[in-house]
Amino acid sequence: LVVFCLTFQLACCCGTAACSLCCKCCPKIKQSTSTRFMYALYFILVTIICCVMMSTTVANEMKTHIPFYKQMCKGIQAGEMCEKLVGYSAVYKVCFGMACFFFLFFLFTIKINNSKSCRAYIHNGFWLIKLIVLAAMCSGAFFIPDQDTFLNAWRYVGATGGFLFIAIQLILLVEFAHKWNKNWTAGANHKQVWNGLLALVTLILYSIAVAALVLMALFYTRSEGCTYNKVLIGVNGGLCLFVSLVAISPCVQNRQPHSGLLQSGVISCYVMYLTFSALSSKPPETILDANNRNITICVPEFSQGLHRDENLVTGLGTTILFGCILYS
Repeated sequence: LVVFCLTFQLACCCGTAACSLCCKCCPKIKQSTSTRFMYALYFILVTIICCVMMSTTVANEMKTHIPFYKQMCKGIQAGEMCEKLVGYSAVYKVCFGMACFFFLFFLFTIKINNSKSCRAYIHNGFWLIKLIVLAAMCSGAFFIPDQDTFLNAWRYVGATGGFLFIAIQLILLVEFAHKWNKNWTAGANHKQVWNGLLALVTLILYSIAVAALVLMALFYTRSEGCTYNKVLIGVNGGLCLFVSLVAISPCVQNRQPHSGLLQSGVISCYVMYLTFSALSSKPPETILDANNRNITICVPEFSQGLHRDENLVTGLGTTILFGCILYS
């Protein structure tokens, strides 16, 4: 009994008791809100780690500035240059551990009706223990046997989850833009300056979308070849125009008076980001020049060998991801 009491007191120090002790100066928030915030913080933390692992710049800097880098990598059995800890395969393993962590708590919290039950108490506290469990799951994914089979299977899971996540992001963006348009339109009933601000923001959004479309057509296409890139840019640009026309059509305006170009402008910018992500991720095409040498086409010259476009996509995607999580 004494051991149980000591264990329980130690667990409390790792849970809500410690948080309340350290955060007395913070404003009071609901327990459900603080719980969502902590889980979102865990998700953001792992996502930042994945971004670092994906960055070739960080990997090169580690090789240059960390002493005994090769010896350390061999000691932890991560390859001669720690290739097992960087790149897509490492990110897949970390994300697999994180997915298992959240899926475990999804199963753990099924049919919880109030916050006073034992499972709800565990769900809303013990954050240090949960952080250790999350780190253990992410680290344990690196020791899964038959890594090739695991990665091939997990790619399909990732593609399915990525599709669903893009759909959720679109829903969140549409909802955000709808509330934004509704609030500013309501403000325009009292001050006309809100109408001017609404028009200005809409103009900025469409300017960004059109500029992105022109730049992608300039850098990722050429007069000969690059058919896939041309089709992708043309189809997505046409769909953005179609969505904009639908948003201001009379039938939509009658059913949704607060629908307008602001929502379609936000979605157009998001679609341009997705197009840019697809173009930068696509394997480059090669052709023979006049001297029978292989040259790379359909990619911007500034990104060849430098991965600048991939780093930009990672930065933009991470920003959108964090924004959607905080908004949700």
